[in-house]
Amino acid sequence: MEVLTGYTDKEKQHIFEEEFLPFIDSMYNFAYRITSDEDDAKDLVQETYFKAFKFLNSFEKGTNAKAWLFRIMKNSFINEYRKKSKEPQKVDYQDVELYYNSEDMHMILSSDIQLETLQNMIGDEVSMALNALDVDFRIVIILCDLEGFTYEEMAKILDIPIGTVRSRLHRARNLLREFLKLYAKSMGYKSKSDDK
Repeated sequence: MEVLTGYTDKEKQHIFEEEFLPFIDSMYNFAYRITSDEDDAKDLVQETYFKAFKFLNSFEKGTNAKAWLFRIMKNSFINEYRKKSKEPQKVDYQDVELYYNSEDMHMILSSDIQLETLQNMIGDEVSMALNALDVDFRIVIILCDLEGFTYEEMAKILDIPIGTVRSRLHRARNLLREFLKLYAKSMGYKSKSDDK
């Protein structure tokens, strides 16, 4: 495997376009699934590709470029998540005051909005269950079951032992199954154990 050193900007650009850009859709999907926000996902993809280009010299040509990008994204997400969790929530009180004093506020509570809200709540149950999982569990399900990474690749991306990948994935799948089982019961479905 060749470590990129001493490449010109043009050569780096070519390698970047050939090795990394084909995965941009997968990167966005992963970012959206872990952030649950379109703008945050776009920001995370942009940051990931910026870092990938910046540290292109540390990429080993011929290795799994997709896994390398996922690792950068996972690290960026976790760093930002930790930073945000330590910051107090910020509210622009002027925006809140303007909103509540506006005449449009009463129109927002119309039946159309209530109907739209109800329809959004009925949405994709699997996505809701996946989003309900703790971020560590959500990431292993996405990497394995949606992106198709092997345990070895996941261990490198997450920087954890393969045994931890397997146990975390097992636990995540069980949690997801429980969320979906609860949802199914709330919709009137019965499991085999309910009939006994």
